[in-house]
Amino acid sequence: MTTNRLLVVSSSPHLHGPQTVRSIMRMVLLALLPAGFMGVVTFGVPAFWVIVTCTASSVGTEALWQKLTGRPVTVSDLSAAVTGLLLAYNLPPSIPLWMAAAGSAFAILVVKQLYGGLGKNVVNPALAARAVMLTCWPVPMTTWTLDGVTGPTPLAILKGTEAAGASLPPFLDVFLGHVGGCIGETSALALLLGGALLLLERVITWHIPVTYILTVGLLSWILGRGAGIPADAFYEVCAGGLFLGAIFMATDYATSPMDKSGQLVFAFGCGVLTTLIRLYGGYPEGVSYSILIMNLTVPLIDRFFQPRIFGQEVK
Repeated sequence: MTTNRLLVVSSSPHLHGPQTVRSIMRMVLLALLPAGFMGVVTFGVPAFWVIVTCTASSVGTEALWQKLTGRPVTVSDLSAAVTGLLLAYNLPPSIPLWMAAAGSAFAILVVKQLYGGLGKNVVNPALAARAVMLTCWPVPMTTWTLDGVTGPTPLAILKGTEAAGASLPPFLDVFLGHVGGCIGETSALALLLGGALLLLERVITWHIPVTYILTVGLLSWILGRGAGIPADAFYEVCAGGLFLGAIFMATDYATSPMDKSGQLVFAFGCGVLTTLIRLYGGYPEGVSYSILIMNLTVPLIDRFFQPRIFGQEVK
């Protein structure tokens, strides 16, 4: 008896969920909106133009590169837009727009596309671009303005590197975002709202952001600076870019471990490095470099914390 039916063999995955790259990136963009809104409210029109410039440069660079190299143009998956928006949120509102555009082009072209495109980059593109920009243009990258006045960030005051004798802003201002800093990092409330949305939509899980934030809080409490501020650990957690990094960048699928246990180790490492850089390093903030360093350890972490193969017996 003959049959025309053939056995089709294909590689995994064999089960597909309803989410796509575009739907996930769209949800991330939606979750980032509250922080962007607060950034524009706090810093005004310059912040808006930095956001537009970074996003347009990222999308344009990806489309142009893929067109020139004969590859399918994939900007409709919104991943380039997310990279541009995240970089904008990591920049001061006073940054010259040509620098913002150059940083975005570097993030897409060098960190993402030259490594093979979406999912093949070894470090977070936005954070890598920020690190390069900080090296190339240290003064514009560390000039903070609020209400038209240049001043230090809360972490810089705690560090004692700027404006010696300056008073710390109230905790409520730090939590809501009325302080100097990068465009999208200052409002802890807005970032928490975005994080809650991603958790509810199951775009991310709690393992990395919660472990990262709790590690920084606990170590800040144990190793406190002795600054005499109330709720010392809470202040340290809400000041700076911890929420932005922990919720939106440390959770990047391509540069974080696959297994939940590995994610806990990864997040703990990020928290330890962030705290050590803040307290004992040369920079007031350590989130960017901590995540970049831990990104490089992900292959090793994945080697030791491999997900159990479906159907495999537990030893």
